[in-house]
Amino acid sequence: MTFPRLPLRLPAAPATALAALALAAALAGCASPGSRFYTLSPTDDSARASVASTTGNPALLVALAPVDVPPQVAKLQLVVQNDANQVKVLEQERWASLPGDEIRRALSGDLTQQLGTIDVYGSPHPEGVPVYRVSVKVQRFESWPGSHALIDAVWSVRSLDSQTVMTCRSVLNEPVGDGYDALVVGHRRAVAALSQAIASGVRTLAATPQASSPVTTKNGAKTSAHMKPVASVACPQVAPAATAG
Repeated sequence: MTFPRLPLRLPAAPATALAALALAAALAGCASPGSRFYTLSPTDDSARASVASTTGNPALLVALAPVDVPPQVAKLQLVVQNDANQVKVLEQERWASLPGDEIRRALSGDLTQQLGTIDVYGSPHPEGVPVYRVSVKVQRFESWPGSHALIDAVWSVRSLDSQTVMTCRSVLNEPVGDGYDALVVGHRRAVAALSQAIASGVRTLAATPQASSPVTTKNGAKTSAHMKPVASVACPQVAPAATAG
C-alpha cells in the first residue's frame, strides 16, 4: 500500500528575526567610510597656552562673547558652495564642534596671544583692570572647494568702563587649493586675519581717552556711575585682506 507524500514544512521564522535580518542587510548595504573631523584651532595651542600662562597681571582683559554664524552653516557637517545659488552638505566631512564654537575658540586663542591677556568671558575678573567686550557676528561663511574661503564679519569692541564702542566690518577672502584640508586651512587664515583686526581695535580703544573722569562722592569714594558714553571710535587701519568700516 502506497501512502501519498506530504510536503515538508519547516518551522516559520519569527517575524522579529526576519525584521532584524532585513535591517542588518540594509545597514550593511548603506555602510559608508568613517567621517573626518576638522578644527580651526591651530596645532600650536599648547605653546600658545604656555605663553598666556606666563603673562602675569595683564594690563587689560578681553571678554569674547559666543560667535554668531548664519543658520545654513551652523551645523557639524561642512557646507560647501556648488555655485552662487546651491550648496552641498558633506556628511563625511565634519567640524570637531559647531562652526561658531570653532571660530570663537580660534579667535580667543589668537587675541590672548596677540594682546598678552586673558579671555574672561563668563568668569570673574579683578577690579581695576579694564575689560573690553568683543562681539562677532559672521554674516557670510562660505566654502568654495578649490577656489576660496570667505568670512564676512561685523565685530565690535566695547570698553566696559566707559562704554566707548567701536564697530567694524571685516571681509576676509583666502584663496585655497584642492581638497577639504586646504579649504579648512583657508578658513583658519581668514580667522587669523580677523583676530589681527580685532586686536588692533582693542589697542585703539585702549589708547582712547576716557570721556569723563570718575565722580568723587561726599564720602570720598570714586564712582563711574555718572560717566557718559562717548561717540563711536573709528575703526583702525587693517591689513589689505580685511576691510573695516
